[in-house]
Amino acid sequence: MKLAIILYEPEIPPNTGNIIRLCANAGVSLHLVEPMGFTLEEKQLRRAGMDYTELTHVQVHKNLEACLASLQPKRVFALTTKSTHRYDQVVFEDGDALMFGPESRGLPEAVRMSLPENQRITIPMRAGCRSLNLSNAVAVVVYEAWRQKGFG
Repeated sequence: MKLAIILYEPEIPPNTGNIIRLCANAGVSLHLVEPMGFTLEEKQLRRAGMDYTELTHVQVHKNLEACLASLQPKRVFALTTKSTHRYDQVVFEDGDALMFGPESRGLPEAVRMSLPENQRITIPMRAGCRSLNLSNAVAVVVYEAWRQKGFG
């Protein structure tokens, strides 16, 4: 499966470490957009990602524009709580990228609104809940995309 994860300005090292491990296990590349709330050498990140950084492609980009220019995705999907279009209603394709915002605030409005409405997708939650943990949200959507491809 040719799928990419974009973490826009991630803040919490263990979340990114968990996502590195997920990407290695699912065969997905990971793109980190600066500024980040940590360095790739932090102990918490290494512990969560263990030795999985060698099993997946992790690339750091100075900004979102540089990330998209390097990656050249077919389509970009923004994961947001500010949408009614569910992730399981998307037919994912090779070359797609899934973009997730920072843990404390999600994707900025300008970034979300730069994408077509049908590329702003959400994971359903019960009323009154704010959001899922970042690494859990990435796992939910990556495994749906991979499932659609027959786990090949």
